[in-house]
Amino acid sequence: MTEPSSVPATEPIVEIDHVDKHFGDLHVLQDIDLTIHRGEVVVVIGPSGSGKSTLCRAINRLEPVDSGEIRLDGETLPAEGKGLAKLRAEVGMVFQAFNLFAHKTVRENVTLGPIKVKGVSKSDADKRAMQLLERVGVANQADKYPAQLSGGQQQRVAIARALAMEPKVMLFDEPTSALDPEMISEVLDTMVDLAEGGMTMVVVTHEMGFART
Repeated sequence: MTEPSSVPATEPIVEIDHVDKHFGDLHVLQDIDLTIHRGEVVVVIGPSGSGKSTLCRAINRLEPVDSGEIRLDGETLPAEGKGLAKLRAEVGMVFQAFNLFAHKTVRENVTLGPIKVKGVSKSDADKRAMQLLERVGVANQADKYPAQLSGGQQQRVAIARALAMEPKVMLFDEPTSALDPEMISEVLDTMVDLAEGGMTMVVVTHEMGFART
């Protein structure tokens, strides 16, 4: 089940047409059609095993689909190759596991993508990283390593890392499910701030409070 927020009509940024996905005999995604407009927030809710995360991961081809078409900003996502890598760089992804590089500092985690993928200079990447870390409330942790941070802080670093690539869309796959209850609100507050700032978001979550925001 998806619950799109109420926003003025704008051009589509994500278009999913007749998408199907099987895992063996299990038909997880059945003829899915979904259009997400720029600046819209779509919250995907439903019982475990209903295909929520599969849909989220299919949007940037982390999960291949059996049939159908997915378009990002008017361009069809190819199955593989440089074209896929280019479009995938325009989609930020935040996982339930933080997936930070343990051997790199918070600052290095955030600057790695822009430097390696987009060719941004180290000084510009550092400046942008500190702005983003400030935005998500962990700028004072910039020179620490992920293991020195709480779960909530690590997830906010993961959000900053995704934002550093200047994505057109942000995907959140159960971003609070691995967190202790007291840490959930700090991550949800960051996500609400992003939504209010106009970020296009697809959020798989069990947090009904966020879904109603």
